[in-house]
Amino acid sequence: MKKLKILFVTVIAFILTMNVSAQDVISVADAAVKLKEKKTTVFVDCRKAKFYKKRHIKNAVNLEHKKLYKEGPVKSMLKSPQEIAKIFGKLGISESKTVILYDDGKGKYSGRIYWILKYLGAKDVKVLDGHIKAWQGARKPVTMAATMARKTAFTPKLHANYLAQITDVKKAINNKQCVIVDVRAANEFNGSDESELRKGHIPSAINLEFKNVLNAKGELKSNEDLKSVFESAGITSDKEVILYCASSVRAGIVFMALHSGLQYPKVKVYDGAFYEWEADSKNEVVK
Repeated sequence: MKKLKILFVTVIAFILTMNVSAQDVISVADAAVKLKEKKTTVFVDCRKAKFYKKRHIKNAVNLEHKKLYKEGPVKSMLKSPQEIAKIFGKLGISESKTVILYDDGKGKYSGRIYWILKYLGAKDVKVLDGHIKAWQGARKPVTMAATMARKTAFTPKLHANYLAQITDVKKAINNKQCVIVDVRAANEFNGSDESELRKGHIPSAINLEFKNVLNAKGELKSNEDLKSVFESAGITSDKEVILYCASSVRAGIVFMALHSGLQYPKVKVYDGAFYEWEADSKNEVVK
């Protein structure tokens, strides 16, 4: 009887594990508790400033992902870690604080900043499940008043294994130990969209649009559903996974699903993304 009880508890624990989402997703209820912990927690509104000004979560600071990019011939590539660390510090974000991110519910902007924070070594980064809509739906406090940030220092400790360079992408093409994943929409992937970019995608890349990791409410799908989504596309945990889109903004939320949700050990984001790849005429683009 005792053995049966242990077996039952084990099975239930396994089922619960499979149905929960990423450990880096935080519920509205749990986030509301964190709202009171001002010294150790910072909320970050990742939407455009014009939406932040209309209404945002109380105590949240505003950070648009574009402020983290350097000027140059290739759009949307990151500034140096030191430059980004200064921006984080001015907003009260340190590598040791709990950082709770949210956006309009599409997961693009919060996902991008999630990946950047993880790459720079932030220890505890979470994305609010359901984002601002879920927060307002639960009637949690919002405001129009800008939050006065408590300046701090952010000390970067890079996780270089989270970043793919163009050389890594070239080595991954047709490598059976790797899978390159284009998270753009199908019409971008196959080159049927109207764009100034060269039509198509990086050779050997497969297409899995970022929206596939989210449900209709903008929440990350359960681990069980995520496992099905990725494995049915041939994206398995034994492979090195390189994610990209046009600018890799959309790749961040997919990184979180794989890294935090399914705990894949080898997941990278190609920061240069398709912008960098197609800009060099020597790099092949296929449809």
